[in-house]
Amino acid sequence: MKQLPQDLFVIIPAKPLDQSKTRLAGVLPIAERVDLSRHLVERTIHLARQVGEVVVISRDMAVRRLAKQAGAWALVEAGQELNQALQQASDWVTARGGQAVLILPGDLPLLQLADLTEIVAAGQHLPSIVIAPSQRLDGTNALLLRPPGSIKFAFGPGSFDRHRQAARGVGVEPAIYHSLTVALDLDLPEDLQAVQNRKRDILASFD
Repeated sequence: MKQLPQDLFVIIPAKPLDQSKTRLAGVLPIAERVDLSRHLVERTIHLARQVGEVVVISRDMAVRRLAKQAGAWALVEAGQELNQALQQASDWVTARGGQAVLILPGDLPLLQLADLTEIVAAGQHLPSIVIAPSQRLDGTNALLLRPPGSIKFAFGPGSFDRHRQAARGVGVEPAIYHSLTVALDLDLPEDLQAVQNRKRDILASFD
């Protein structure tokens, strides 16, 4: 395996735990949604620390405390909008001399270390933009920019196409990373069922 660059910062934005996964309210009570969100953030930090420095940005003091305990940097989110928070964290990384940022949501339950190493490997050259789309091909579930600030963050519905067009607008053909384990995020009840089914399939493969 190629040696990973040491100038990479992984940025993980995180909502307050009690405001996360509200669209799962019909199938999970709030206490279970909080526990689920906490577990996913901790798991994401653990994986991300194996490829670079990790920065968690959140309005929630409990999330920031969790991040520090897990060995990540913790930033106080200044606003309440995702792309603004990501820009704030990216500016912080740039000020510290970071040469690349990997934006990674904290709700990818099937994410594997191999996914992160392959995304990083695909973005080693300067300039590089790597985009991992969501399973519905409408969102962005991972975005690597080398250097930071190459394009404006455009997360939200339709962000995959916006990020791809923005990359081409600055003369960079983005690398598209397709992976079932990155594409599946937990937003809707059917996503939760898909995760459970996928885990059963994985366990069955060892029988």
